Amino acid sequence: MKFTFVDQPKALLSAEHLLLLATKTSFGPRARAHGAFTKWLGKDLAALAQQLGGEASPGLLGGAASSLTASGHRLTVGVLPDTMSRHNSPARAESIRKLVAGSGVGGSKLGAVLVVLDDRAHVLPAVNAIGRALPTFTAKSGKPTERTLAIACTLADGSAVPVDAATRLITLRAREAAHFVDTPPTELDPAAFAAAAKRVLKPLRGVRVRELVGDALLRSKLGGIHAVGRCARSAPRMLIAQTGPARGLHVALVGKGVTYDTGGLHIKARGMMETMKADMGGAAAVLGAFAALAAQQPKHRLSLLLCLAENAIGPAAYKPDDVLVMHSGKTVEINNTDAEGRLLLADGCSYAARDLGAALILDAATLTGAQGVATGDLHAAVMSNDEGVEQALLAAGKATGDLCWPLPFAPEFYRSEFHSPIADMRNSVKNRSNAQSSCAAEFVHWHLDGTSARWGHVDLASPAFRGDRGTGFGVALLVDAVRRLGAR
Repeated sequence: MKFTFVDQPKALLSAEHLLLLATKTSFGPRARAHGAFTKWLGKDLAALAQQLGGEASPGLLGGAASSLTASGHRLTVGVLPDTMSRHNSPARAESIRKLVAGSGVGGSKLGAVLVVLDDRAHVLPAVNAIGRALPTFTAKSGKPTERTLAIACTLADGSAVPVDAATRLITLRAREAAHFVDTPPTELDPAAFAAAAKRVLKPLRGVRVRELVGDALLRSKLGGIHAVGRCARSAPRMLIAQTGPARGLHVALVGKGVTYDTGGLHIKARGMMETMKADMGGAAAVLGAFAALAAQQPKHRLSLLLCLAENAIGPAAYKPDDVLVMHSGKTVEINNTDAEGRLLLADGCSYAARDLGAALILDAATLTGAQGVATGDLHAAVMSNDEGVEQALLAAGKATGDLCWPLPFAPEFYRSEFHSPIADMRNSVKNRSNAQSSCAAEFVHWHLDGTSARWGHVDLASPAFRGDRGTGFGVALLVDAVRRLGAR
């Protein structure tokens, strides 16, 4: 589906299906948005919209009513709730996503969405939510139908809110990240993902890309990435991209890219392995964020590290009881081959700090199932060794609709969970009931010991893959967070 962004009513009125999104108090003859409806829809269609909006009940997440118009087209009114909790996005991003997905507007050859915003600042989360509701990947048979969706944003007084280039780009990259997550794992193994990333990055001026593949990982002391992926048909690798001048703040974005996770020799049970194509959702998110930031020529140095491996099974698979030497120099006794993502991230973050000299490291990963238990489907879990980084991520989540919630950061409480009698640590905890997500994050952080890097970790296991579809979660979040932290 192709998105177009319009600021004139004429472009909406020809749509086969028009979806209007506004809060409940926007409806009624004396509501502030009455003028906006008339300006954008015309008198007759505005009257029908007012009627439908009065009939729909928003509940907690929004409701809708729909009707055919006099011209035989369809008008659907999505009524957003007037209020929301303080832990939600003020833009009501999830309500917008839900209403767009349920409206059927994406099934029209020519559809349109008009969003009445409370605030101009809500344009990014609103447009990104529309993109999230309409995923792009399909493997269904038959020739796909070409579809176009016209999107317009307005304030209650009827004045158009332009969808700027940055918002369009972030939405594009988020949809692209969701597409990667939805792609079957045999089609998107480490080599194919790296090739796709290079295609994304190639048009960007000033971006330098290199790749460490197979045994080259060992020569660069990346023993964790190598071990996880060494027995797969497609060799493990780390793709490194950099842009910006070699001065000022240096930010690194590190992503877990396990293109498929069987669990390794601790193989997952049936029902647990399905959907593990999504275990590269963190790498997809940081790729999208880096591409969006790099396109706007950042004034500070920006690095991308995609840690790519397939956690496969074979004679060369890494084994329980193996001891790995990581990039940090620390040794890890393997007690769970299904706790592989942290091995990739630990190497990637250490390399970013020690070899690239990054002062600020943000990593993203579908790291733990416990994240969904702790913070749910809509809030990623955030852990950081720096309160300013944590607060920037939380603020970015509210602003973009990629919501986050902090979990404890306490090395003194969690490192003992990884005690090993023969190595510096094991890779999985003794007590699976003791803050698993925080413990997994601490494993990664431990490998930054001896550096001065500020570090933020985003565990997006549940938000990145909902309803059996990728969401592109994390792209908008990371772009906004990097900007808040000074890397413009």
